[in-house]
Amino acid sequence: MSSLSADILFRPFRVKSLDLKNRIVMAPMTRSFAPNGVPGEANAAYYKRRAEGEVGLILSEGTVIDRPASRNDPGIPFFHGEAALAGWKRVIDAVHGAGGRMGPQIWHVGSVASFMTEWVPDAPVESPSGLAAPDKPRGETMTEEAIADTVAAFASAAANAKRLGFDTVEIHGAHGYLIDQFFWSGTNKRTDRYGGATIKERSRLAAEVIAAIRSAVGPDFPVILRVSQWKQQDYKARLAETPAQMTDWLQPLVDAGVDVLHCSQRRFWEPEFPELDGEHGLNFAGWAKKLTGAATISVGSVGLSGDVMAAFSGEGSTPTGLERLIERMERDEFDLIAVGRALISDPQWAMKIRANDRRNLKDFNVSALAELV
Repeated sequence: MSSLSADILFRPFRVKSLDLKNRIVMAPMTRSFAPNGVPGEANAAYYKRRAEGEVGLILSEGTVIDRPASRNDPGIPFFHGEAALAGWKRVIDAVHGAGGRMGPQIWHVGSVASFMTEWVPDAPVESPSGLAAPDKPRGETMTEEAIADTVAAFASAAANAKRLGFDTVEIHGAHGYLIDQFFWSGTNKRTDRYGGATIKERSRLAAEVIAAIRSAVGPDFPVILRVSQWKQQDYKARLAETPAQMTDWLQPLVDAGVDVLHCSQRRFWEPEFPELDGEHGLNFAGWAKKLTGAATISVGSVGLSGDVMAAFSGEGSTPTGLERLIERMERDEFDLIAVGRALISDPQWAMKIRANDRRNLKDFNVSALAELV
């Protein structure tokens, strides 16, 4: 990989009011270092180091909305309440002071338990149909009142993000958490207007969340939505088996107000519909961009040898070349690329890539999850 070939990752990008100096995004990664839900000075310094390391856009770890059981780990930060919001104000001020751009990822875990802790919230967990996975009951089925309160809580969090000075906001709609549980037929068995036989019908909750957020933040504040086919409950799950189904899923969400689709794969280079365009065909983000016209972020095992879920079972990863990434960026398959574990271990990853300093790229070891480097 020559420094010249890597230059494509360092082109500027703009969407609405968000100006980015390059195409590299820090992926949102749960860190669980916010005692009582409040991010502190260590969190602010952690994100500031990535801004100093020339990351174009930083997306925060998942930070939860104001619902009684929206998190499944006691170290996950809130994005509500005076103390937590004051902590996030310190974070965004530190990032801006280092020349960075940042958005919080706002989140509700639904009925999914953490595999990192046995902690249980002191309120009943909630989900579309009281299921944590297909045929696995856990918690309560949400009433329409609970759904309305959840929509309002997402909108309030987004409004606070704008008020605090963040540059964008990302909604977590992936990986088997609450919004994704509404998408997924295996966990959404509702017979009211939030259920249905088709993915288009099951996207109603997400569309309402997005529309409420758009109303709260106005027309020019960029809204990002993270989506995935795979679930932590089932790596092989698919919401859309065809491009037509993908359009039915994603187009209503773009129409509701999403500017950028953050398309999560376990391995970004894998084609989404190889039966249509071959083994080197468009990935998830490529198809999402083609079908909806929205800007897209791709993500999944960027720059490392192993995938993200293997890391949680203790598997380390070593740096790999970026040739496949650069090839896809050169053909304009997607607009931005999110980097996860490589940036946990190395705040200066982007600077090293730009300088073609591959010798000093760091391995990822699971021990890095135990501290804020």
